[in-house]
Amino acid sequence: MEATVSDNGIEPANRAVAVRDALVMITSPRSVFARVEDTGAYGWMLATMLGLLMLMGYLQIQSGLIDYLVDEQTEKSKGVIESGQANLVDRAALKESFESADQQGEFMKTITKWSVVVVSPLNALASFLLIAAVLYAVVALTGRKPEWHSLMSICVYAGVLDLAAHGLRLAMLFYYRTLDVDTSLRSLGPAGEPTFLAAIDPFRIWFWVLVGLGLVVTQQLSRRMAIVSCSLMCLAATGARAAMEYVPK
Repeated sequence: MEATVSDNGIEPANRAVAVRDALVMITSPRSVFARVEDTGAYGWMLATMLGLLMLMGYLQIQSGLIDYLVDEQTEKSKGVIESGQANLVDRAALKESFESADQQGEFMKTITKWSVVVVSPLNALASFLLIAAVLYAVVALTGRKPEWHSLMSICVYAGVLDLAAHGLRLAMLFYYRTLDVDTSLRSLGPAGEPTFLAAIDPFRIWFWVLVGLGLVVTQQLSRRMAIVSCSLMCLAATGARAAMEYVPK
């Protein structure tokens, strides 16, 4: 497919999807999915998305908020240790406990920084690959010819919603000065207690709606099968996140 502009400066309606179509996913996703083909045209979009996720993680590190919050928690831990050993004569043991707390704090800083810069983009990539693989199997089971690149394009471009959610969480992180932020309905549940509402994220629901629409527009699945498949996968993912809420920490 020729993805160039015509002489009058107007883009042809059948041009391949590109990075510039990311914002169109919010207003007119059907027009984007209508131009999805079984090619690797999603590659630049995927690279851009992973790069932006890494950039958001880097901004968290550069803000100093991770260091500040971990240091604050470390000082609280040292206060608890000191109050528990106030009557001990052995100050060497107290110093050793403080050093251990400092080491744990530095370890937590490193883990958190690696998580926001490396683990977050890798999780996004793994999620796209897993969803596309499951959908590939579903399409094959219906007797239709699955198109891997089309399925990946659907997942990647629908992933614009995940990127928007990450951006919102970053803004909330800077505003509230805490790492404990998310875009779920957790705030509607009891404070400080596990709640299934933490597993319900409007952005994830919107993501699955877009995936279902993409499957229908690209004719990978019928409308009914797309709704059933995406609903079941969304419920499975939500159930897994809800279960994690009640795992002892």
